[in-house]
Amino acid sequence: MRNKMDSAAVMEVVKDENVLFVVLQFIDINGIIKSVTIPVHKLKEVLEKGIWFDGSSIDGFTRICESDMYLKPDPGTFVILPWEPKHTVTARLFCDVFMPDGTPFEGDPRYILKKAIKEAEELGYTFNVGPELEFFLFKPRENHHIEPTPHDVGGYFDFSPRDMASRVRNDIIIALETMGLEIEMSHHEVAAGQHEIDFKYDNAMQTADNAITLKQAVKSIAQQHGLYATFMPKPLFGTNGSGMHCHQSFCDIKTGKNVFYDGDDEYKISKLAKQFVAGQLKHIKPMMSVLAPTVNSYKRLVPGFEAPVYICWAQKNRSALIRIPRYSPGREQATRAELRCPDPSCNPYMALASMLTAGIDGIKSNIEVPPPVEGNVYEFDASQLSDKNIDSLPGSLDESIKELKNSELMKRVLGSHTYDVFLQSKEIEWHDYRVQVSEWEHKKYFEIT
Repeated sequence: MRNKMDSAAVMEVVKDENVLFVVLQFIDINGIIKSVTIPVHKLKEVLEKGIWFDGSSIDGFTRICESDMYLKPDPGTFVILPWEPKHTVTARLFCDVFMPDGTPFEGDPRYILKKAIKEAEELGYTFNVGPELEFFLFKPRENHHIEPTPHDVGGYFDFSPRDMASRVRNDIIIALETMGLEIEMSHHEVAAGQHEIDFKYDNAMQTADNAITLKQAVKSIAQQHGLYATFMPKPLFGTNGSGMHCHQSFCDIKTGKNVFYDGDDEYKISKLAKQFVAGQLKHIKPMMSVLAPTVNSYKRLVPGFEAPVYICWAQKNRSALIRIPRYSPGREQATRAELRCPDPSCNPYMALASMLTAGIDGIKSNIEVPPPVEGNVYEFDASQLSDKNIDSLPGSLDESIKELKNSELMKRVLGSHTYDVFLQSKEIEWHDYRVQVSEWEHKKYFEIT
């Protein structure tokens, strides 16, 4: 975790680095970055009092009749944006959203995650998460229109010269590390043009902030190289999509000890960890509209492309929804549960809040985890799946919406305001998709009907 700054420290850095502009960023319910930019001479006042904005213009925020809201910057999120021109040094601050009376706005994704974190802290635990965000780099056409043409022909862990994007990834890493992220690894992924950059795990709020930072950095640096970066879950037919596997653990707040570890267990995980996993398995269906929130998300979640489909857990089996990575002697702190269904199109604050609350429900309700499934579940037939009571994830956004409608847990996670507007937003998205006529339909039906 990077050193947290207070307002005084921010003002000192601004002076020392000759910062001219500050971008105040916040996130809507779809995980899209929104921002206002202020000249640096306004920063001291904004740090003290916040800044007003019109919330009615933001998806999922307020109605036109109650539009006044204000942003309050979080000084601990201050960074200088390394891709901005040197002659106009620009910094960034993430902001929390408040109502005019000073109460937190319940539709602010950061606030939604803070509520979930508080519930974990009341139990004495810190929720640590390490996500693995995958993305594609595409070439623009000559007329600058975007088309899904991979930037390279490299494969999984390929090195130059086939991996033409290694220089791009290196520039992204340099930018991220100057912004305070600790990068652990980068590599080419399975599909042509597909990549992954992993940063070190951290507490849930820092991790969500880091995920947004990484996405912005990847897109900005790619653009400087004349490329287009996308975190779309399945941009290309017939090859792997992009996931956001999340490695999760609980640490004792007082001691920092990883409470998911148990040396006497076959899998080296504690009863508490198993209850956490059981809670996520129980609630995974209604969680999917947040973890995999787009129509396109469900084109990734199909057998054969290393994405989970079936609701089960295991250690050796990478087809399982939740995997317990193998224990290495002396690395008790690395004990974790890897949830493999989220994708990088999600709102990371709402996704982590959902994952955490589901896990806590498993602990509080003392839910017993089902037996692990170590075989390749993709090869199971219907009778084998039935015998082992293995259910499957929703197969479409429509199915996940129906699950969301019946979930009291997700209503509690999101809050009544966000639950209603998010559900409405997803229903509109599904309707818009459902009535489209695709190229596939033209090729399939145009001549034979």
